[in-house]
Amino acid sequence: MKLSILTENIAQSQFEAEHGLSYYIEYDDKKILFDTGQSDMFLRNAKKLNINLQNTDFVVLSHGHFDHGNGLKHLINNKLLCHNNAFIKRYRKHDNSYLGLDLSFEELSQKFEIIKTQKPYKITEKIIFLGQIPRITSFESKTTDFIDANGNNDFVLDDSAIVAIKNDELIIITACSHSGICNIIEYAKKITEINKIQTVIGGFHLKHNNLQTKQTINYFKEQNISQILPSHCTQFPALVAFYNEFKIKQVKTGMIFNF
Repeated sequence: MKLSILTENIAQSQFEAEHGLSYYIEYDDKKILFDTGQSDMFLRNAKKLNINLQNTDFVVLSHGHFDHGNGLKHLINNKLLCHNNAFIKRYRKHDNSYLGLDLSFEELSQKFEIIKTQKPYKITEKIIFLGQIPRITSFESKTTDFIDANGNNDFVLDDSAIVAIKNDELIIITACSHSGICNIIEYAKKITEINKIQTVIGGFHLKHNNLQTKQTINYFKEQNISQILPSHCTQFPALVAFYNEFKIKQVKTGMIFNF
């Protein structure tokens, strides 16, 4: 399995970075674009990596935030896979600024064949889009900084992830983990009936070295995960805590991982 980092918050030399995420997955005879960042930067970085995105089999949208899906306006593809709620209007509580997608469902329907699902969706027998993640832990996804168009709390129920199965182990690819990174892992284990985790890579949505981060680290230690690669929305204090425990390396635009 090959995973290329097309957009991340920081970049290797010769590549570009923005606050956003876009990964390109090549596995099980499929090519999958997981998120598109907030601009056309993923296209420029893909070109530098000699990746032809016209050959993509699926575009998967992790959730409907601008920094993960606004790049869709620069792309045309056969299939776009996402949760039903990805297209709602959503705002930050503190200043009422908009952070949803620029393009509506109707506009994106002109560019893509959209597959909306709350349930897990098998792209192949070895690659699964998890759909809506059950919130079962006591320390994750208990508060939110977002509201919807009606002023109701938006807990980003559309936040999802991809799980790949290789050698009877799981490779879990997240985007922002608004649903809780431990919740995501538990659901991936439940859906696949596989408990051994080889890698977890992507945004963990941890901002501080607080109780939630400490409980998350304890959970990861219990899972005995071989490779842990937090990125994107995992902010510096949490990254330091993870580094102190697991000696992680920073994920940057232009990197290529082979699992």
